[in-house]
Amino acid sequence: MKLILTHDVERLGQAGEVVTVKDGYGRNYLLPQGYATLWTKGAQKQIDDIAESRRRRAIATLEEAQALRDQLQEGVIEIARKAGENGRLFGAVTTRDVAAAASELTGKSVDRRTINLDSTIKSIGAYTAKVKLADDVVANLRISVTALR
Repeated sequence: MKLILTHDVERLGQAGEVVTVKDGYGRNYLLPQGYATLWTKGAQKQIDDIAESRRRRAIATLEEAQALRDQLQEGVIEIARKAGENGRLFGAVTTRDVAAAASELTGKSVDRRTINLDSTIKSIGAYTAKVKLADDVVANLRISVTALR
């Protein structure tokens, strides 16, 4: 049985990989648990398109990743949102908001899926986040959330 993994499965593969497994294992474990979906030609084309898109977005060299890390770490990302008098935000600051602000700060595209917030941002204050720019290059972001005036 040919399947596409939707999650990392120990001793089998990582999410997005196409694997061949015995019918019983796929039908009785991987599919019901949501760890995989059936492989089709259309799904394979979609996987190939996603992989190509990731390759295009990937930072070309380690030096570029390190330069972007230095740019991100030297500044503070400022995000202004509507907040109540108690400092609670109307809504929350998401990784998409952080990625947009980081991209604006550096002038380079930062993918929201590479950002790991330490906690959900629902109030005014200072926060930290990590951005994985390459396999061994991680930037520590400082985020300042302020109230719109």
